[in-house]
Parts: sequence; structure tokens; C-alpha cells
Amino acid sequence: MNVMRTGILLAGLVALFLAVGYAIGGQTGMLIALVFSVGMNAFAYWNSDKMVLSMHGARQIDRAASPDFYDMIERLSRNAGLPMPKVYVMDNPQPNAFATGRDPEHAAVAATSGLLSSLSYDEIEGVMAHELAHIRNRDTLIMTVTATIAGAISMLGNFAFFFGGGDRDRNGGLGMIGTLLMIIVAPLAAMLVQMAISRTREYSADRAGAEISGKPMALASALARISNAAHHVENDTAEANPATAHMFIINPLSGRRMDNLFSTHPATENRIAALKQIAGEMGGAAPQAQSSGPWSGGPARPNKGPWG
Repeated sequence: MNVMRTGILLAGLVALFLAVGYAIGGQTGMLIALVFSVGMNAFAYWNSDKMVLSMHGARQIDRAASPDFYDMIERLSRNAGLPMPKVYVMDNPQPNAFATGRDPEHAAVAATSGLLSSLSYDEIEGVMAHELAHIRNRDTLIMTVTATIAGAISMLGNFAFFFGGGDRDRNGGLGMIGTLLMIIVAPLAAMLVQMAISRTREYSADRAGAEISGKPMALASALARISNAAHHVENDTAEANPATAHMFIINPLSGRRMDNLFSTHPATENRIAALKQIAGEMGGAAPQAQSSGPWSGGPARPNKGPWG
């Protein structure tokens, strides 16, 4: 289903690029936009996961670098019926995580150092189970491609500003008014693309993640703690790349800028309420008292705290 949705999304974005290209440069602009959009779509399908990981400074780790965290992902992957994904850590103080990849065979999960140092073992397990659920649900293809394309749509507004409006005849009479409209419309289009794919996806991944880990209330507790931290600990790389915000388990943006238009997550309170209901269905109990983080000093030192 998500493969079909991705195909529809890509086709719609080609049409959008053509329209913007025509508005900026007439028939010539439309032709350039067609070539650019086809090339970008192909690139996004094969390389968007690498781009997103690179944007956030993620570094791949193995069992030797962090045996407890790596073993956790391996065990949860077996529970989910998935092949072992690549595992990445981002040196970022804000607790957060995301999954990426075009299919389960080419998937990766990434967690921030803030997540690994500030949440309990069970909470981290709940978060990573949620991310593996995205992989199993094949959400990561459309999530990652959308992150790349949404950024490109926003970039069109900048192109319109620099190259549009100078020749009223060439851009079909839109002139400066048309250019200003495109500057406004392009980011809004990116926002709408993200909003169209995000809300139900998170609820579904929460449910599947609770089933994979068997600890819905640990995930609920993690969501509350991550959401609270996101308001106080700025994620500089996410602020610089707001089109990737929908990929994270909790919106990483501070909300102090217009970039918060890219916020597409359901309310954390509603997700927690849904997880409490799931816990009741599974016979779960109330959240356990919070323990200290899994280790001190970041992911390279896994033998301290509850991990040990």
C-alpha cells in the first residue's frame, strides 16, 4: 500500500514541479522542471536514506561499539520478523530517533546520544520497537522520500525568488506577484505532503511497537519524556533541515520559527492515551518508576547503568 502511495506522491510532485517550472520560466522552465523532477525522484528513491542520515550526522555502529544497544535492536528485529537493520547514533543532546530505508532489506534505525543517555532501558526499547514498526509497515520509503522532496519543494520558492518575476512575458504574466505566491505556496505544499502521510502512521507504529516490545507503557513514558525534552533541548540539525521532522518519533523542532509548519505529529497526549488503551488490552500495568539512563558518557560506553 505504501509503495502505491509513494508512486502517487511522486507523480503528484512531478506535476507540481511542472506547474512551478511553468510559473517561473514558461515552457522552458516547465521542461527544465520535468528533467529535474524525474532525476530527483530517481535519486530520492535510491539515496534519500543516505542523505537524511548524513544531514543529521549519524554514524554507523556495530556490536563492538555498543553491544547492549546493538543486541537490543537485533532482538527486537527478531520479534518483528525483520532482518537486522543498520544501526546509527547521532551525537545530539535531544532524545529522539527515526528509521529510514526504502524497504526492510535496506533499512536503518538511528537514535540520538541524548536518547541513549537520558531514558531507561525499557523506554529505549519501546522507542526502537516503534521505529522497527515503521520499517515493518514499510512507512520508511514514503517517509524518507518525502523528507527529500519536501525540502526540494521548499527550495523551489527560493528559485522563484531569484529567477522568477524578472521577465513578465516569460513567466506567463505572473510577474512579481506570481513569484511571491510561489514562495508562499511551495513551503505550504511541502507541509501538506507531510501532513497527508504522518498522523495515522504514528498511531499504527505506536501500536505495532508496543506489540514488538511488549511494553506499551514504557513507550508511553518515553513519548512523554522525549516530548518534554524537545521543548527545552534544541535539535540544531533538525532546525536546519525541518523537512525531516516528520521522520522522528517526536517532532524535534522547537516551534520558535516558521519551520514549525513542518510539525506533523499527532498530539503526544493522544498517543499516550492510545497506548494506555493498548496496555489495557495487553494486560499491561501503570508505568514503572523511571530509572537512570542506560549509560554515562554516550553510546561508546555501554557497560554502565542499567545496561551493565
